[in-house]
Amino acid sequence: MSKIQRAILSVTDKTGLVEFAKELAAMDVELVSTGGTAKLLRDAGIAVKDISELTGFPEMLDGRVKTLHPMVHGGILHRRENPAHVSSIEEHGIAPIDMIVVNLYAFEKTAAKQGVHFEEIIENIDIGGPSMIRSAAKNFQDVAVVTSTSDYEAIAKEMKAHNGSLSLDTNWRLAQKAFATTAAYDSAIASTLERISPEEFELGLETLFPQILRMSFNKVNDLRYGENPHQTAALYSDGSGTGVANGQQIQGKELSYNNIVDLQAAWDLAQEFEETVCTIVKHTNPCGTATATALVDAYKKALECDPVSAFGGVIGVNRVIDAATADEMAKLFVEAIAAPGFEPAALEKFAAKKNLRLVEIKHLPQKWVLKNVSGGILLQDNDIRPLQPSELKVVTKRQPTPEEMRALLFAWKICKHVKSNAVVYSRDGQSVGIGAGQMSRVDSCRFGAMKAVLPTQGTVAASDAFFPFPDGVEEIAKAGSTAIIQPGGSVRDPEVIEAADRLGLAMVFTGVRHFRH
Repeated sequence: MSKIQRAILSVTDKTGLVEFAKELAAMDVELVSTGGTAKLLRDAGIAVKDISELTGFPEMLDGRVKTLHPMVHGGILHRRENPAHVSSIEEHGIAPIDMIVVNLYAFEKTAAKQGVHFEEIIENIDIGGPSMIRSAAKNFQDVAVVTSTSDYEAIAKEMKAHNGSLSLDTNWRLAQKAFATTAAYDSAIASTLERISPEEFELGLETLFPQILRMSFNKVNDLRYGENPHQTAALYSDGSGTGVANGQQIQGKELSYNNIVDLQAAWDLAQEFEETVCTIVKHTNPCGTATATALVDAYKKALECDPVSAFGGVIGVNRVIDAATADEMAKLFVEAIAAPGFEPAALEKFAAKKNLRLVEIKHLPQKWVLKNVSGGILLQDNDIRPLQPSELKVVTKRQPTPEEMRALLFAWKICKHVKSNAVVYSRDGQSVGIGAGQMSRVDSCRFGAMKAVLPTQGTVAASDAFFPFPDGVEEIAKAGSTAIIQPGGSVRDPEVIEAADRLGLAMVFTGVRHFRH
């Protein structure tokens, strides 16, 4: 391969670009750039030529047209070993371009923003970037196309070792990545536009499933193994910058497959609450959840529910973790913590626990949930439907007290995140006992009470689905609960309600089921 003499740099993600550009300039590569990228390089003291100097035509239409020009694509696409190509570009005064450093407008991040307007989505469809990437990738024998910031260091190192050139193998690898990048980008655009209402030009048809499901994810990293050591696994990102897959790991050893799954479960439950909450998860089931004014108190109350199961668990919170909370959390062996942020003093407290994984996450509700089945996938909209006060129906003779109603709604939010069959006992913003994943609902009632470390007397109970028989209500009453919240809808509802009346319990129907398989 010949020496790289001229490169176009035009990026949205400017991570590491200044350092990479300095390396290229030190190897006498002429740098050509556009808009904000050119300004960044000049501000860093790097000599750069504007794209308009190359094309002889100004950037126009608010930046929509700047690289779509024969001076650019002729410089990229001509074959160096083809005499007719070389003669043609010389005749028209086109300078060869040997490297393209391009990443694209952040379409997915823009489309993922809440309340985003149609015009903003359309303006974040990159045209010139994908065109340059495809041109360079097509002509990979002669042109290097760099689409990932993670490749900068290795490319600079190889060029320095080989007199400013890259091997054909490297160019081919970069071209493969480039075509995957543009394919994923086009897929994201098509999938997003398919969900826009043509009447309103607004995102919002969450339940409209596309006829063709396009899925494009970028690999974040390979994992040590999957659920078990004999399984291989990797983590992929949707590019939105939000959620667990895009979380920023601040501390700790490498996340495992199971850590990530539990982080998702803990994060999802924590986002159910507006008030300060802490939840501790083990094998995707909450083993303690509590609310309080101070996060440290919420953590202590969550831990009280089941301190044995909490050992080796994963914590999720909906507030930035402070020093006092970190001090308490650091006393327990925990695999990972998901939070919207960590105060510097909290990081100091956690620093001694080198293996503890701290993950900072930006929240955006998932629209869809996918599950693999042989020969295909299942797709459904996410269970994020809030319970409306108008849906609550007291079906017993006794009305729940205000204190019971608050506890019932608290337990209902937790129950939604417990594997079915699910029964949750709670009191005063604190889970007391959790019966998860039993094959019969009455066993979940018994197991939740049996697991309780705190007294169950005076608790309330939540069930994710209806009671098929009165025996579940009878077990809840034995545990000392005074009220129940459940969907209702069983053919034996009258018998279940009669049992509650006989036992002096208040019962509320929601009309909403929350199975979690």
